[in-house]
Amino acid sequence: MNPMLTQSQQRTICAQLRRVKLQLLYKASIHGFTGAAFHQRCDNRSPTVSVGYNNSGFVFGGYTKQPFSQSGQYVNDDQAFLFTFNGENLIKYPVTNPTYAVRMIANSGPYFGGDLVLVNGSQAVTYSNPGNYYNFPAAEMHGNDLNLTECEVYEVEESTELERPWRTVTWESKKRTELIESIKSYKPTVSSVTQPRVLLIGPVGAGKSSFFNSVNSVFRGHVTSQAISGSSSTSLTTQFRSYSVKAGREGKPLPIILCDTMGLEETKGAGLDIDDLSSILKGHLPDRYQFNPSAPLHPEAHSYRTSPGLKDKIHCVAYVIDASKVSIMPTGLEEKLDAIRRKVNLIGIPQLVLLTKVDEACPLVKEDVRNIYKSGYIKDVMQEVGSRLGVPLSCVVPLKNYSEELELDMNCDILLLSAVIQMLRFVDNYFDELSDRMSNMQTKD
Repeated sequence: MNPMLTQSQQRTICAQLRRVKLQLLYKASIHGFTGAAFHQRCDNRSPTVSVGYNNSGFVFGGYTKQPFSQSGQYVNDDQAFLFTFNGENLIKYPVTNPTYAVRMIANSGPYFGGDLVLVNGSQAVTYSNPGNYYNFPAAEMHGNDLNLTECEVYEVEESTELERPWRTVTWESKKRTELIESIKSYKPTVSSVTQPRVLLIGPVGAGKSSFFNSVNSVFRGHVTSQAISGSSSTSLTTQFRSYSVKAGREGKPLPIILCDTMGLEETKGAGLDIDDLSSILKGHLPDRYQFNPSAPLHPEAHSYRTSPGLKDKIHCVAYVIDASKVSIMPTGLEEKLDAIRRKVNLIGIPQLVLLTKVDEACPLVKEDVRNIYKSGYIKDVMQEVGSRLGVPLSCVVPLKNYSEELELDMNCDILLLSAVIQMLRFVDNYFDELSDRMSNMQTKD
């Protein structure tokens, strides 16, 4: 049985439900456009996503967490919703009166309130009567074409918990202290650089500025927010910023500088410009340079650093990606990230991925962040982001930034500090590669 829902549509629905995958239970063209066939395949299964297709090209349906039956009763479901696809985008219509969310009718397919019924009366038709328990414009939902060419019902498979974690983490305060000391005492292998520079790149709202704030918080001993962060559809970071983290309030600066850029946006001429990126990687951009998406920095500009030293260049690139949005990453954004990756590869800078908001992506991790490497879902997301960005799984580091908390959490600290350690290892790789190139050149001379 092949699903008619595209992979992209399945991922969009899964992202909405924060779950792993959809399993096809019922397909009307194979099992029959009858209530009996639907109930035989779908009764007592939950949660489910029901989907109708018509000749006008509409893909629409509903979600319920309640198992189907033939009781004739209405069933309460406060999480039920109807939906339709507009291209690859999902338009959602939540239930307005949960008491009447779903009705269990023997002679029909999925029956959402009195508003939308698929395979109504055991016919290949849709019944549509919006405004009772769901509000939706009929023309937007199904184009007023009520004849079904196909109807499918999928069971939503829950997030899986692995028997044992697939990466080993020691969740103890002693480990936290070790990581902090290891970062404080780090020295680059090249004497001309005291603070390696790591560039944070990612979509708007993925958590680049929040990552700096979170690392800063760990070393300050309380939650701080020096870099502007928050949720906005356009980038809150409009300047190129180089942030040094101090070990404590009066402490020495740590041997790492985190460089924050403007957020990436999917449309051309918005967000971080690829030409500006080249200038950043090669060390031409000064701190507090004001981005202008419509015009990259010109070498003649007075703030342009014409002959940057090794200490001004970027030594590692970290892509900051929201775990809950990996599966619905817009094509335009993926293309931009691909262009950036190629450019970074050409210059020979190591790259890793910081996967943020893991708690929002997986209920298991929301329950306890120590489940991060026990979540089958997070592992799937890490593999997906790795293949989308062209980096191996070993270069993907999941973490949770501080956003709403007032106090630090030891387990979050350990994930954040482990990410910094990983960055420093990648910086070492950069300098090792550099010294190898230098010695090769001297050998040739």
